[in-house]
Amino acid sequence: MSVETQVQPLWKPGRTLFEQSNLKKYMDWLFVKKGLYFRSYHDLWEWSVTDLEDFWESLWNYFNIKSHDLYLEVLQRPISGFIGTRWFTRSKLNYAEHIFRNKTKDRPAILFQSERSELTEISWETLEMQVAAVSTWLKQRGVKPGDRVAAVLPNIPEAVVAFLATSAVGAVWSSCSPDFGKPAITERFSQIEPKVLFTVDGYVYNGKSYDITSFAGELSAALPSVKDTVLISNIFSETRPDRFTSWDDILHFENFGIDFEPVPFDHPIWILYSSGTTAKPKAITHSVGGCLIEHLKALVLHQNVKPGDRYFWYSTTGWMMWNYALSSLLCGATLVMYDGAPAYPSSQVLWTLAEKARITHFGSGAAFFIASMKSGVSITSERLGHLETIGSTGSPLPPDAFEWIYKHVKKDVWLISLSGGTDVCSAFVGGCPILPVYAGEIQCRMLGARIEAFDENGKPVLNEMGEMVITQPMPSMPIYFWNDDHDEKYISSYFEMYPHVWRHGDWIRITDRKSVIIYGRSDATLNRGGVRIGTAEIYRAVESIPDVKDSLAVYLEKSNGEGTISLFVVLVKDKELTEELKRQIKDTLRTQYSPRHVPDTIEQVGDIPYTINGKKMEAPMKRILMGQDPAKCINIDTMRNPESLKAFI
Repeated sequence: MSVETQVQPLWKPGRTLFEQSNLKKYMDWLFVKKGLYFRSYHDLWEWSVTDLEDFWESLWNYFNIKSHDLYLEVLQRPISGFIGTRWFTRSKLNYAEHIFRNKTKDRPAILFQSERSELTEISWETLEMQVAAVSTWLKQRGVKPGDRVAAVLPNIPEAVVAFLATSAVGAVWSSCSPDFGKPAITERFSQIEPKVLFTVDGYVYNGKSYDITSFAGELSAALPSVKDTVLISNIFSETRPDRFTSWDDILHFENFGIDFEPVPFDHPIWILYSSGTTAKPKAITHSVGGCLIEHLKALVLHQNVKPGDRYFWYSTTGWMMWNYALSSLLCGATLVMYDGAPAYPSSQVLWTLAEKARITHFGSGAAFFIASMKSGVSITSERLGHLETIGSTGSPLPPDAFEWIYKHVKKDVWLISLSGGTDVCSAFVGGCPILPVYAGEIQCRMLGARIEAFDENGKPVLNEMGEMVITQPMPSMPIYFWNDDHDEKYISSYFEMYPHVWRHGDWIRITDRKSVIIYGRSDATLNRGGVRIGTAEIYRAVESIPDVKDSLAVYLEKSNGEGTISLFVVLVKDKELTEELKRQIKDTLRTQYSPRHVPDTIEQVGDIPYTINGKKMEAPMKRILMGQDPAKCINIDTMRNPESLKAFI
């Protein structure tokens, strides 16, 4: 059933959730403390994006954020635009200090499992001891506030320890997953000149071990700023190279507890990277205070994370969802981590983890849920008795995947589809515990995020597809891009189309009920006679056909203003693209959507190009197919499967 005609929600909050949700408690608090009464979530949202100072100050007080100096102003705006906006001026705080406010003997801090190890617990006491040792060592090695600490680490507890130690001393964290290409890692870290490098001897993925000890030495040598390289023995027990510092030696470093260094609200906390599909990845720098208050808002109010919950999001250290999930520790939750492939040794592995670890909040990329659906994963609700929410992001989750989750995973689970990005290390649109869930729709625009859909004239529209924009600043927007003189890259990334309005690059529709539908990237949008078509609609229909495993659609403009839609499909094993299958694809698109959705050409390819973070590379493929030099269109080190390029070139 299409989104347009489907009117019955798949899920509604029960009375207990409605009344006991963190969001309802916050609304009650606003009434008691400020005399503010809101009849609905949407009224609350309207206030949050209109009275910015009152809203963000209320969160500061509600979450009892600890500052070592009183703030002077909640919001200090530049004369025009977003860049240069300052929040909670003169306040000083520490992110790691807020994490350890939640230490307790009642539950573990971290639960960890990998392809090689069974589920293990890490207590708050152990976490605190290790962070204390590493932070003391960092200080003794001369790491000061503002210095950069880089890491090439899998999703293991040592990565959390290294980050929290970095945060404790006021340094700036930046991490890459070890499965990134060597040039890609070097290109990222060379921009930020780290003083310390954390790495591993190797990692395991899909049952195969990878030794990266030699690369660790090459990377260290390629970064002249690195004074110390710390090697974590992750899979091998051989003697480490003499020039490396042993992680185990650091853990035995004498210390007297964690000395949290207060830093200004807008002090950098970490550096994340754009996908770098066409040029050197942009080093997106976020603030300590901005991410602290944004993540508390997003996780506590929009995902209802509470003390004692168990929070899991399948990720790597190279995706912003790693940073986001780690912030569940801010809420008093136990962080559940998994290192390895999501379908090894079987497609059940993460679902089994959810059962065994008694996960409360289970999250992954939309591609994981689609793969689970297509592979016929069988789950019984009895196995997932603790599960309260399922989270999905990375790409639009199609309506049939929504319905599959409620039919085949758990009928009373709260499905949270969210969308945001590396740009804010959070979501702009996401979940709401007091609103229903409709197939294919994101429940709401999140508090403090003034999201609009703009038409071609730059005017907001309702119930029409438009360009996603943000018209008011948020604290977790980048403070700057590293080494971006005069903010040139910052401006060109978000503010070229609409001066002083953030254009995010997605096609969205805000429905009559104020939910949100995302159609795909606007820079890869398809066009039929001036009618804009989001690629997500194409994929939703085409990939519902049993013989189609994956697909990619691009719109190729011609000089006369016309253009063609080309569709590339990956078929299931041993299937060939016959004329009959082409007709089935076209008929499906015509029936489910419109004749405008039918492609002009359909080609079979062996694989669809993806970034390391699992996003289809629509825009770069479009440029290659338009005849541009592939070397200028794409950096293969940012790709998960560079061999897939051959067919397109």
